[in-house]
Amino acid sequence: MTKNPMVRTVLIATTVLLIALSASAQKKPGHAKTALEAEFKTMIDQYYTAWSTLDPDKAAKYYAKDADLIFFDVAPLKYNGWGEYRAGVMKAFTETMSSGKLTPNADLKVTQRGTVVWTTLTFHLSATPKTGGAMELECRHTAIWEKRGSKWLIVHEHVSAPLPG
Repeated sequence: MTKNPMVRTVLIATTVLLIALSASAQKKPGHAKTALEAEFKTMIDQYYTAWSTLDPDKAAKYYAKDADLIFFDVAPLKYNGWGEYRAGVMKAFTETMSSGKLTPNADLKVTQRGTVVWTTLTFHLSATPKTGGAMELECRHTAIWEKRGSKWLIVHEHVSAPLPG
């Protein structure tokens, strides 16, 4: 290293600046997705495709089946366990809908703590009620996923829509 104090100061300052720039470049908005984010993006897309069939059995593989789990949907207020959720949604779909499509928006957020992940996003619902007309609705979706064996399963879910106005 040089004995000139001015050159030494410039070298140290440059090194500190390079370290700081490197650290700030590690994760910027629009950063490359992590493997977990990519995995959940794929699962969420498949989940929404499954629900768009209006057949809860197609979406069943994403849910834990414990009887004491709680799921909140737009209506009714609450389902206790997958069995009640499946039956309630099936009845609502068969009685009121002739078609539907759920489209996830590009705002998926994935947060992990050990064997638990929660996902949040918004989605668009386009549906055709059996009474005719069309229904377009922006909704919110939060899901709590638990790693069970090699699978991530939803152990709690909250789907809601903002009040009009």
